[in-house]
Amino acid sequence: MTRPKLPTTIAGSLPKPSWLAEPVKLWAPWRLGGEALAEGKRDAVRLVLRDQERAGIDIVTDGEQTRRHFVTTFIEQLDGVDFANRRTVRIRNRYDADVPVVTGAVSRRGPVFVDDARFLKSATDRRVKVTLPGPMTMVDTLYDAHYRSREKLAWAFAEILNAEAREIAATGVDVIQFDEPAFNVFFDEVRDWGVRTLERAAQGLPCTTAVHICYGYGIKANIDWKNTLGSEWRQYEQTFPLLAASAIDQVSLECANSHVPIDLIGLLGGKDVLVGAIDVATERVETPEDVAKVIRSALRFVPPERLHPCTNCGMVPLPRDVARAKLEALGAGAALVRAELG
Repeated sequence: MTRPKLPTTIAGSLPKPSWLAEPVKLWAPWRLGGEALAEGKRDAVRLVLRDQERAGIDIVTDGEQTRRHFVTTFIEQLDGVDFANRRTVRIRNRYDADVPVVTGAVSRRGPVFVDDARFLKSATDRRVKVTLPGPMTMVDTLYDAHYRSREKLAWAFAEILNAEAREIAATGVDVIQFDEPAFNVFFDEVRDWGVRTLERAAQGLPCTTAVHICYGYGIKANIDWKNTLGSEWRQYEQTFPLLAASAIDQVSLECANSHVPIDLIGLLGGKDVLVGAIDVATERVETPEDVAKVIRSALRFVPPERLHPCTNCGMVPLPRDVARAKLEALGAGAALVRAELG
């Protein structure tokens, strides 16, 4: 199959059907159980794959239909973490949450998302991407009563993630992406150990590796935080040079309807850039021309063979019809610019 210019993809998540989980709600509990839940997850994956394929998305995901939370669903399958007795912590310096507690050495009981990856690969002819939480973001989603060191806990998670990622890669997926929104907050830690633990998580993978760094879901805590950042959001200026020198192949970032200076993506020389051209913090559906405008701006700093039009972040909190329309706008906007490039 000939690969298109400007291949489109999404950050990861899409809304779940109402029969699987409550709509327009982050981390909603499942409405099914047992084998009905397993079957419902597979059916939901088939639906979001169809939506992506019809919209012209080239590198598809399972929309995280099999997960309640992009971090804790993975952590639930690890030993050394107590989910029953939670502690309140500040998440990414933005909001308080009751989180699980690390009570002992963390370890992986067995594969977590490997069967899901295998099913995703079998259910579509498109290239596929699987997402995993990044080590620093995992650390920032827990209370650590054992290691007493964010860095030590991150290294432990990096080794666990690498074992999981190697088994996922063996199913034949094309991209494994690590989600690291914490990279937009803890700049000293990113420099001191964050990029290195990310590289350890991706070490030796035969597929393309990516990291996703954004300003968060379109929820009130994130929107309020962004309102404090001023007229220019320059957080990426801290991390992009470090990632440009890293072993990670792709960087996924937020651009649409944001105050990120577009020239900052020029700091990612040599990397594929997944430029967010869909705003997930609003239910307003972009026009294809809106998307094309972001892509054209990005092409001033990234060659077309390295540019992948994408979404700013996951779309799981949005209504399904809105997310579907945004997918269609992403595909159509990329097609407009492809035609201009000839």
